[in-house]
Amino acid sequence: MRILYLDLDTLRPDHLGCYGYHRNTSPNIDRIAERAVRFDNYYCSDAPCLPSRTALMSGRFGIHTGVVNHGGTAADMRLEGEKRDFRDKLWNSSLPGFLRSAGLKTVSISPFAERHSSWTFYSGFNEMYNTGKGGAELAGDITPTALKWIEANAKEDNWFLHINYWDPHTPYRTPDEFGNPFENDPIPDWLTQEVLDEHIKMAGPHTALDLNMYNGDPNPEFPQFPGEIRTMDDLKKVIDGYDRGIRYMDQHIGMVLDALNKQGVLDDLVIIISADHGENMGELGIYSEHATADKCTCRIPMIIKWPDYASGYVDKGLHYNLDLGPTLAEMLNKEPVSWWDGQSYASVIKGGKDCGRPYLIISQCAHVCQRSVRFGPWLYIRTYHDGYHLFPEEMLFDIEHDPHERYNIAVQNPRICMEGVYYLNQWHDNMMRTMEHDVDPLWTVMKEGGPYHAKGHLKRYCQRLEQTGRGYAIPELKKRHPQEFE
Repeated sequence: MRILYLDLDTLRPDHLGCYGYHRNTSPNIDRIAERAVRFDNYYCSDAPCLPSRTALMSGRFGIHTGVVNHGGTAADMRLEGEKRDFRDKLWNSSLPGFLRSAGLKTVSISPFAERHSSWTFYSGFNEMYNTGKGGAELAGDITPTALKWIEANAKEDNWFLHINYWDPHTPYRTPDEFGNPFENDPIPDWLTQEVLDEHIKMAGPHTALDLNMYNGDPNPEFPQFPGEIRTMDDLKKVIDGYDRGIRYMDQHIGMVLDALNKQGVLDDLVIIISADHGENMGELGIYSEHATADKCTCRIPMIIKWPDYASGYVDKGLHYNLDLGPTLAEMLNKEPVSWWDGQSYASVIKGGKDCGRPYLIISQCAHVCQRSVRFGPWLYIRTYHDGYHLFPEEMLFDIEHDPHERYNIAVQNPRICMEGVYYLNQWHDNMMRTMEHDVDPLWTVMKEGGPYHAKGHLKRYCQRLEQTGRGYAIPELKKRHPQEFE
């Protein structure tokens, strides 16, 4: 058994050809998808990077691990305490630890653990290759290590190789010599002048006039990433920058696939292609950031090519990233780890049998504090800390008819909102009932002053809002966040 896991940072599925994108961003990923199962409603349970990968590798929701933020108490996994054995649980119940116990050599090529000081990420790997730039790597910095490992080891049996690419992540930095394959391609048609005019008026980090979070200053080191979006040309530059990163990364994925083919192992290889989270690209007025608990940030691609099983099939069921562990366990005829929160969707891979969940709870506590419910055609978002965006406490979107979340219809649909609250409470009660701790880490974040990326910045940011004609937002921001002005 050989398994390749391509972990592609900040990758929206709807910017891939195999998910229907109008630009040719992903020819190599697309050719794998043709012979694979593609999941249409696959979500990370906890966003962004650190919470998502912690959930994936531990098999547990952030409310259970304690990891929901990018700083503070809720950026570290909870200790097991007095019940900790000679080894902690992760050594054989993390995803790589489980695979190693199943007889696979486990290998990671990634800077992720050092980027977030998330040393638990290494648990269960036999070999770890830190590419050393903390997520600022280009694909060209990662592929040579991958090719070297493949040449030396690919013909061996029983391995799991995790390769982590970062190119779609801001700031966009595709090499100049790569050019712009999308120079003459239109941007997504929902992004019109009317939409941009609305967004220019909005307040909040990573809105149109504040791409650098709290300012619009361009960085000469990254000319593909403007500081502000004031014109449609600026907007195209942002979309092109993101898509160029995907295409450049895809080119390197092609190199990896060619190397595996040269070693004679590609046809019988299990290939898993996914991401840690997606990206706001105009949704909720936010650009080039994974800042919310919604469809654009939490929906991720999942493509699984498993030889001799389903091929060219599209699954519509609702699944979490942390469902991967139980799925691999069933595919390998092993018992899943008892403390995992996920559930297997192996029946989809084996025969296209739907086994999706009735609803999903998705969370974000690094830029905002939100928990959301994805059910039926609906996305219900409950905001506890608005991250300086002035989000209302409740938002509801019909994402089948409004996939880019333009129209909040919560006020018009109180019964649907109540249904969302019911699911949220049902999930929360079950989570609190099934852990030894009595503290919800979302409230730890709130008590510590708010999300890591929206704490201590508001005084200075209000000056920026005043300077850019958005002073209307300041009174309400002061009302919502009085502690920032004490």
